[in-house]
Amino acid sequence: MTMAKTIHARSRTKEVLIRLSAYLTILVALVVTLFPIYWIASNSFKFDIDIFAVPPEWLPVNPTLKHYDQAFIQRPFLRYALNSFLVAVGTTMVSVTFGTMAGYALARFSYPWQWRKQISFWILSTRMMPPIVSIIPLYLFFNYFDMLNTKSALIVAYTAFNLPFATWMMKSYFQDLPVELEEAAIVDGDTRWGAFLHVALPLARPGLAATAIFCLIISWNEFLLSLIITLTEQSQTLPIGIAGRVTQYNTYWGEISAAGFMACVPIVIFAFIVQKHLVRGLSLGAVKG
Repeated sequence: MTMAKTIHARSRTKEVLIRLSAYLTILVALVVTLFPIYWIASNSFKFDIDIFAVPPEWLPVNPTLKHYDQAFIQRPFLRYALNSFLVAVGTTMVSVTFGTMAGYALARFSYPWQWRKQISFWILSTRMMPPIVSIIPLYLFFNYFDMLNTKSALIVAYTAFNLPFATWMMKSYFQDLPVELEEAAIVDGDTRWGAFLHVALPLARPGLAATAIFCLIISWNEFLLSLIITLTEQSQTLPIGIAGRVTQYNTYWGEISAAGFMACVPIVIFAFIVQKHLVRGLSLGAVKG
């Protein structure tokens, strides 16, 4: 009995240590992840002289809304934010819509001569190319169609880079769904399109949420294409507006912090809205080929 109790006690101690190590790892990861956001938020409420104080002020001693007034009242950051919102939402809707249909076609339909693998690899290969390689062709394309300096050009360009990702994500989710459910719907008199809309698509909501949040984040944060394609504040996005506060004479850290912190808010709100589906979607077979 004594030996059994000793073994049980050692087992419990080992289990407690493993759990404490897991909690400590999670705590470290949270600090590393959230501290930059906290520091940006803190700096946005400080005066310029307090941002560079030594030792640093971990909390704003004399909080101010000066930088928010400069960013969103005196300067057109609201226009930048609206442009980013329209471009990101438009890109996400187009990418998820076409990516869902393409992913379903690759997961369910049969192709001769192994074309499914070849088409899948061709779609994936477009993500292997750095975006900077396509800058000149895209610029010439949009210039030819008189689309430079427009939000529609950004939506087209962002969709071109998000669509392969959305297609592969949705292809993996549809492959995890039992095909017998759709076959049963077709046997009951539904069409292939009806089985897709009424059976497969509702079951793929976690995948749709995960794909949408990633497409939205990529489009919201994109900098390079927007820098080249847009030239004026009428169509420039928030990353370009924030980067514009770094000039050859000064860097306006307060405005950058205020605009950067507010740029995080829409993504966080959207993530909270879809988190129920997002967590489940990330746990499915998104990494399968």
